[in-house]
Amino acid sequence: MSAPRADVVVVGSGIVGLGAAYAAVRRGLSVIVVERTDAPVGSTVRNFGHLCIGAQTGEAREYADLAREHWLRLAADAGFWLRESGTLIAARHDDELAVLDAATRDGRDDIRLLDADEVLRRAPLRREPLRGGALIAPDLQVNPREAAGAIVRHLASLGVDFRFRTAVTGVATGRVSTTRGSIEAGHIIVAVNHDIDQLMPEVAEQTGVVRCALDMMRVVADLPGRLDAPLLTGWSLARYGRFAALAETDALRRRLHAQRPDLAALDLNQMYTQLPDGSLILGDSHARAVQPGPFQPEAAFDAFVDEAVALFRADGVRVLERWQGVYASGPREFLRETPVAGVTAIAATTGIGMTCGLGLAESAIVAALTPTKTTPSTLSTEAPT
Repeated sequence: MSAPRADVVVVGSGIVGLGAAYAAVRRGLSVIVVERTDAPVGSTVRNFGHLCIGAQTGEAREYADLAREHWLRLAADAGFWLRESGTLIAARHDDELAVLDAATRDGRDDIRLLDADEVLRRAPLRREPLRGGALIAPDLQVNPREAAGAIVRHLASLGVDFRFRTAVTGVATGRVSTTRGSIEAGHIIVAVNHDIDQLMPEVAEQTGVVRCALDMMRVVADLPGRLDAPLLTGWSLARYGRFAALAETDALRRRLHAQRPDLAALDLNQMYTQLPDGSLILGDSHARAVQPGPFQPEAAFDAFVDEAVALFRADGVRVLERWQGVYASGPREFLRETPVAGVTAIAATTGIGMTCGLGLAESAIVAALTPTKTTPSTLSTEAPT
């Protein structure tokens, strides 16, 4: 019996792989997605569900803007919860206000400064020591545990062939070898996130990609209101691209690290999202290694709870779940390599996969299918609107 064939074979069913399948099937191409588990269970479902578009710059912003269009279309077509929430930023120190003010003077008009009263109308925070804040207008929020499965079902209805519980053992020009036999491919997209070192160790080593493990938790709290949007803090400003490189952020970072070296040691991103059921996602810490240890120190979770109680008008929280997320981490924001002809390996390598992944995947598909002088292609790069 001959091997199955598809115009595009995607390895991995996380958001980047799903984005590649979506970009290809919209162009009328046949698509097979190969996934070793029976559903997306990696970083695509272990995150805040925060699509932080307006905090990106450069290439990341280009992918994020493109991804935003796809998220809106997919939510409508696949039927999952999404809100055009924007992102709130709570500033509790003058240096945080200085960073926000500087960010509004970068030529874009998508960040609006808020006074303390308006922040409090949008989030049930303690008034002291709140100084003010900002709203990043273009940002979105989804429930990550719901969205991935809905996208899989939608893509299957469009004709994408999902091969779950099938591990890929090798890729070469025109062929994907799996534990259930070979698949012939016009083009192969490898979107296996941090496991790139398992399938393509040379690519991981040459590009410096390792794993980043992060601790997260979901809690319930007796709050006197709901969060209007995902909420960032000063610790977030020190790490997101649009803010992190500002001169004003240097002073903020020095102050945070001097006052709270314990939180700095966790590489904290103190942020929050509220799910439709009212529970809050808290986090997150970061630890990078080729293979981070599986043991999660309780000190990180204690810090998450303590900081949440200090920020929100709540006397305490009740923990529902704890988990470890893992994503690819590297010196650049994205991995995009062509190790052999007809094979493209892609990943978001700074923890912005949900924000940028659909855009990264779209760009990779267009590039893979664009004819060159030496390798003409009969596959269309155009997608219906």
